[in-house]
Amino acid sequence: MGIRESHTFSAWKWLGFVSAVWVQTISGNNYTFSNYSDAIKTLMNLTQLQLNNLSVAKDVGKAFGLLAGLASDRLPTPVILLIGAIEGLIGYGAQWLVVSQKIHPLPYWQMCIFMCLGGNSTTWMNTAVLVTCIRNFRRNRGPVSGILKGYVGLSTAIFTDLCSALFSDDPARFLVMLAVIPFAVCLVAILFLREIPQSTSVAAEKEEARYFAIFNIVAVVVAVYLLTYDLIGSTNQVLSLVFAVILLILLASPLAVPIYAFVKSWRLVGFEADMERQQPLLKEETTSLPAETKEIITEVAAAASADDATVLVEKTKPVIGEEHTIMEAMQTWDFWVLFTSFLCGVGTGMAVINNMAQIGLALGHADVSIFISLTSIWGFFGRIISGSVSEYFLKKAGTPRPLWNAASQILMAVGLLLMALALPGCLYIGSIVVGMCYGVRLAVTVPVASELFGLKYYGLLYNILILNLPIGSFLFSGLLAGYLYDAQATPTPGGGNTCVGAHCYGLVFIIMAMASLIGFGLDVLLAIRTKNIYTKIFNSRKPKKSLAASNGQ
Repeated sequence: MGIRESHTFSAWKWLGFVSAVWVQTISGNNYTFSNYSDAIKTLMNLTQLQLNNLSVAKDVGKAFGLLAGLASDRLPTPVILLIGAIEGLIGYGAQWLVVSQKIHPLPYWQMCIFMCLGGNSTTWMNTAVLVTCIRNFRRNRGPVSGILKGYVGLSTAIFTDLCSALFSDDPARFLVMLAVIPFAVCLVAILFLREIPQSTSVAAEKEEARYFAIFNIVAVVVAVYLLTYDLIGSTNQVLSLVFAVILLILLASPLAVPIYAFVKSWRLVGFEADMERQQPLLKEETTSLPAETKEIITEVAAAASADDATVLVEKTKPVIGEEHTIMEAMQTWDFWVLFTSFLCGVGTGMAVINNMAQIGLALGHADVSIFISLTSIWGFFGRIISGSVSEYFLKKAGTPRPLWNAASQILMAVGLLLMALALPGCLYIGSIVVGMCYGVRLAVTVPVASELFGLKYYGLLYNILILNLPIGSFLFSGLLAGYLYDAQATPTPGGGNTCVGAHCYGLVFIIMAMASLIGFGLDVLLAIRTKNIYTKIFNSRKPKKSLAASNGQ
């Protein structure tokens, strides 16, 4: 591969990553239910339990993400994206028809189906994006996961603030955005997102670190910009339009990275021509394998010369840190510890997110858009900070990533208890804490799964873990929050109900805080069990760093 060709591949890889960021920016629509749930509840005369079960139907769509996981190893990335785009257009389009009263309210079971379609659409988008990008940037899984999951966290705030700025929080127009914008963005990503041959050189790894730093800075600027708008607010139409235009410019700004990479590759045309004149020297150099490749060949040769029975045992029973099939992963204790702790983290977070509209009303807040945005924005900070920080401490000290999940669970329990006490301002603090901890859990679990069980079947493995979203939504939101809220609520004319006061969700928050503490214990256990794996990852990067240092002298 020529120098220019290598850099061209790199430029296309970064262009694909930018399109992946855009897809993630619009794929958090599952977390926006509170923006239009009250309209659905009123139009269909639903109780809180019925409304919560609609949100569960939305999350059950993620259970069918197993199909996306299976398809990720069989279908190209553009096809997976197209499936998700079409599903979202149909699912949210039908909900728009109901909320805008273009048609009469659909039967409850039909609404459940369209909710499920909308929820399932994001699993295809997320699978296409995460699997492709994790494979393209294998040595920077933490930053990749943090950035991509961070933009999912910002997605809710982006949709909410754009709707507030342009459409005065109209739920019908909000649903139009959820249907049309993701469809259009996925069509753009289809052109650019694909797996790219990667370089394992030290220079390439340093280049990736620099570019990821730029993506982090842009993401933080977007988050601060959204947070500023939420705190200041604007009722002026011109200012609202200016806000929307600047936001779109900020979201487009990461294009500077692949543009720079393309320009850099074009400048290397002359340099490559000069190098070709020195062909004999180049041939001599290229026939000499890199030290990293020689090391891999030596390991393979050593394994081939081992006893056949030993090799058979290694193939049938891989150890943690090696490539696992799905069945092999599910036969380990570590998988189920990770799965259950993930349930405790995302299940409690989903319950708060799905019920935010009713929680706000119960605690005396008529407008809950600020809390929805706070949850989203701080969810972003949790994702992007935990992705980069966990990667930094892994490279510097071999710190097991599950420890960061454990820390988030403790903080989540504190946030839930604060909301249970219903002190003044508790919902502001609770929204920030829950959003941040939920973000940490999503961002850290993604690389943990790949580090423990490998990347070969990662698409399906990721979607099995994501089953915790519908399971957690059903247990904590559909059953726990729904039943306990209805037990405290008073009926309203037309068949619905309502509840005002700290008692509406007090017991719900306490039970979820206890679940968070259980998750904390499981994460600590997983960190202890996987300490050796992370020590190996840490030690495996030492020779490369030492070699880079010696070359620099």
